[in-house]
Amino acid sequence: MKKLLAASLALLAFAAGPAAFARPMTATDLATMRRIGAPAASPDGRWIAYQLRETDLEANRGRTDLWLLDMSAPGGRAVKIASSADHNEHDPHFSPDGRWLYYMTDASGSDQLWRIAIGGQGADGQPQQVTRFSVDLGGYLLAPTGDRVAVWADRDLRCADIECGNVPPPATAGQGSGRTYDQLFVRHWDTWVTPGVRSRIFIVPLGDGRAQGAGTPVATNLTGDAPSKPFGGAEELAWSPDGRTLYFALREAGRIEASSTNLDIFAASVDGGAPANLTAANQATDTLPAVSPDGHWLAWGAMARPGYESDRVVIHLRNLQTGETRALTQGWDRSVASIAWASDSRSLLVTAGEVLDEPLFRIDIATGRATRLTEGGTVGNVVPLADGSVVYTLNSLTAPDDLYHLAPDGRVTQLTRVNADKLADLDPVHVQRFHFRGANGDTVWGQIVKPANPAGRLPVALLIHGGPQGSFGNGWSYRWNPWLFSAPGYAAVTVDFHGSTGYGQAFTDAINRDWGGKPLQDLRLGLAAAGREDGGIDIHNACALGGSYGGYMVNWIAGQWNDGFRCLVTHDGVFDTRAMSFETEELWFNDHEFGGAYTNPQAAATMERWNPARFTQNWRTPTLVIHSERDFRIPYSQGLGVFTALQRRDIPSRLLVFPDENHWVLKPRNSIQWYAEVQGWMARWLHRGPGDAPLTAR
Repeated sequence: MKKLLAASLALLAFAAGPAAFARPMTATDLATMRRIGAPAASPDGRWIAYQLRETDLEANRGRTDLWLLDMSAPGGRAVKIASSADHNEHDPHFSPDGRWLYYMTDASGSDQLWRIAIGGQGADGQPQQVTRFSVDLGGYLLAPTGDRVAVWADRDLRCADIECGNVPPPATAGQGSGRTYDQLFVRHWDTWVTPGVRSRIFIVPLGDGRAQGAGTPVATNLTGDAPSKPFGGAEELAWSPDGRTLYFALREAGRIEASSTNLDIFAASVDGGAPANLTAANQATDTLPAVSPDGHWLAWGAMARPGYESDRVVIHLRNLQTGETRALTQGWDRSVASIAWASDSRSLLVTAGEVLDEPLFRIDIATGRATRLTEGGTVGNVVPLADGSVVYTLNSLTAPDDLYHLAPDGRVTQLTRVNADKLADLDPVHVQRFHFRGANGDTVWGQIVKPANPAGRLPVALLIHGGPQGSFGNGWSYRWNPWLFSAPGYAAVTVDFHGSTGYGQAFTDAINRDWGGKPLQDLRLGLAAAGREDGGIDIHNACALGGSYGGYMVNWIAGQWNDGFRCLVTHDGVFDTRAMSFETEELWFNDHEFGGAYTNPQAAATMERWNPARFTQNWRTPTLVIHSERDFRIPYSQGLGVFTALQRRDIPSRLLVFPDENHWVLKPRNSIQWYAEVQGWMARWLHRGPGDAPLTAR
């Protein structure tokens, strides 16, 4: 409770800013916030390099540069060290001797590995290109010995090296434009699959700062993507300290790929040979390999239940000398999101959800005991330093990411303030947590975000998170941002209903096969609880909004709670659970959530029980429908179904379709348009007297 109080006070301290407020936040403000990430530390801990994205609205994209911070100069300011106009520099990593900073950039016309010298005063000299391959690199991981690097790229499975000189180009004469497939996946996330092409890892020797040759593939006997798609990166790879073994996660493909979550950890020797599967006994996910600095231990995160992408992630340890393995955090009912070794190899630094926050924890490898190290907010990008301190990013509902330093004695220092000037121009917000007795009598948490000095009683935007195993917690979002939702004069209310993360695995599991049950009950009770908690908000003058599972829930609310809201906004939501079971690309998700494929009678009955399409006769609330054409997770046909049902019932409705976005709206101008449509829809139906009847078609 002391930690919770401290976190709450920190949020309120921001809200109690200067008396002269500037203006409400706008969608342009959100889209143009600077985004810090990918911190890297020099071996001696003096230098911290990081990437910083700035937004070019005219070009409708972000552009990243590299910055360098001198930790030996307290209060020192970071300086830009790698920046080329119209190109991106990103993913910095120091050489083992600290003399070079490696990074990725497309300055040569394709994404390649570069480096720049680091001297006593920082960057020294001109950048040097390290690789000159004919294909874009997807990423890299430098060996601790500095004499080789693992790189990955999308390459034909027949390729003997990254240049694929042994593979003849496909014959196209006389052929049409059609692609043929013999098994799933045919498309994934937002991309159609090219048959026979996978993300593949190649080990490339380095000499005098240059790649030597075209590399050697590490998994010629395996069919799968490494790193995994669509979001896997360097966190799925790890080198042994001697640079002789590369550990990586991979899900072997084949006809079961679209229904399998069985990633395994493999060990590949730089001397060649078939990689060894270290986790073959576990048919569920194994990922996040991390080798201790002393080379004694391999840590990784493992789920226990096959086919369940939101099962609890438990840390396992493998003694690399004896091969003995053990589950380290089995007794800790939290799911680990990231893993890093402390410099002394005696503990792990991990992040995990914990009641609306995602703090940093220290896990003792002798006992498995977890100790919370940070207070409120969402921690990421954890970088342990040689002296036992830690650098990490931290964000919250009231601030995007900045870099922080946690000293061994527990003192926390903020290292950057990359958006201080932008935040100073904005009216601050007040954040309040509340809890109530939800479904099954369980404690459920929520938050109220509203202007610090509201004018009158505020209409409510009930924001419903996706996942469904997720949290609308104390974290910054560049897509669904509660501060921005509150800016026009609303109270943004969030509820971490059954199925949310950070409350133990049983609470997370409670949504399985119950999509429209306990979560809807929690939302009803939560909105009422928010009204009791804060008499300054008007829960009878409200709009419900959600994306992904949240979009499903809005579609479900339309038929089950049709007198509760003046308007609805459904973004990339499931409309017809039956069609969804055939249309989505990652079949394991739908199969687990409903108990199997639609051909299974019990699963089919569960899908139909919670199918919003069955209850359109009850719909009457004005609804804004948003979907994107490149969304293969919940295909846009689901959104078209919602809009068609609304139009056929003559319910006030509007459809917004993005042809160039996936399950997320990422382009700056599209984000601004998204908020303009959403806030315009809310303004149309809200901002009325609290005694007025809901504006619904009857």
